[in-house]
Amino acid sequence: MLIQLLYVSQPVGPITTTVTSTILEASIKNNKFQDVTGVLCQGDGIYMQVLEGERSKVNDLYSVIRSDPRHKNVELLLIEDIVQKKYKEWSMKLVHLSKNDPMVHMHHPEFDPYSATGKDAMKLIEDLIAMGKPILSNS
Repeated sequence: MLIQLLYVSQPVGPITTTVTSTILEASIKNNKFQDVTGVLCQGDGIYMQVLEGERSKVNDLYSVIRSDPRHKNVELLLIEDIVQKKYKEWSMKLVHLSKNDPMVHMHHPEFDPYSATGKDAMKLIEDLIAMGKPILSNS
């Protein structure tokens, strides 16, 4: 059974290119092996991540993330059964999320991932991808 899981967290330290690159490299390697796909959104002191795959593998990965000392305030926003993966081509992609970005502000002026519904958070991610926001790193 396939599921899609969306969570939000905050980094324990500053979000730097080095930290993000390390997370992305490990995600790409491990996710390919586990057949987990998804999107990592980063910016304004938060991470939002969508994970897709077999339920047990996604749940195991989410448990690892919850106990990762680089994350704090990890909250599950959405989990649902899916028929097929939406991000099947991406073992993990990075989308920069900035409230200072005029396109983000125009479409989502009061976005706060900790008070948003899971559906609203997912809509923001889909909008950023559709608007062609920077998506980095090859899977």
